[in-house]
Amino acid sequence: MPKFTSNDAEINYQTFGDTNNPAIIFSNSLGTKYSMWQPQIDALQNDFFVLCYDTRGHGESSAPKGPYTIDQLGLDVIHLLDHLNINKASFCGISMGGLTGQWLAIHHPERFNHVVVSNTAAKIGQELAWDMRAALVREQGLKPIADTAASRWFTEPFIQSNTAVVESLSNDLGAGSPEGYASCCEALAKADLREQLKTITVPTLVVAGLQDPVTTIADGEYMVEHIPNSQLFKIDASHISNIEQPRVFNYILNQFLNA
Repeated sequence: MPKFTSNDAEINYQTFGDTNNPAIIFSNSLGTKYSMWQPQIDALQNDFFVLCYDTRGHGESSAPKGPYTIDQLGLDVIHLLDHLNINKASFCGISMGGLTGQWLAIHHPERFNHVVVSNTAAKIGQELAWDMRAALVREQGLKPIADTAASRWFTEPFIQSNTAVVESLSNDLGAGSPEGYASCCEALAKADLREQLKTITVPTLVVAGLQDPVTTIADGEYMVEHIPNSQLFKIDASHISNIEQPRVFNYILNQFLNA
């Protein structure tokens, strides 16, 4: 797997498809790695140059000592585009990756044609809760988080009928870096982009899960109310909607990117 250096982190990435096609970059959620985007890689790689990476602290990327900041998470994306000599791309991120996408649209709009932010919010959760989770993970490791992740990520019918998929994602979380996970929790604790949403000029699609207990429909509606040139799609899924409803997710993604 190729890697490159972004400030203090080694970022693991992979590309799919023809470099002559329009580029799109995918950004993973907290506790996952870029393989979570496999349904989208399969669907898009014939028509797009698909770029995936493991957020710092995740997967095969390094986990330098934190805390991290949303600025660092965003700049890792810009540095990856620079590393690959990609001047402009579309972006799709989910949960933590969706927050990264908002930061990129605010601070580096000239680098993006479209931004898709899924199952996310301009401020995700509360600072104290994130700090407590970071402390727990540093003390006890990721097993307690991994053991309960499925109920936050997916609806019960999906869990029952897709046990292998759910187990694989839970195992990936449990095998991850406690320091990397905790440091990203600390980035989420501080990140609050609500006041800056109105400055976004990049065409933006917000995807919100009808059954998402983490980032709600109300969070999606708030973003669309405050981001000019944005639209909302409500998907019948929980928090990891690109895996729970891949056909619908891929359809709306294609429609938006080709509009």
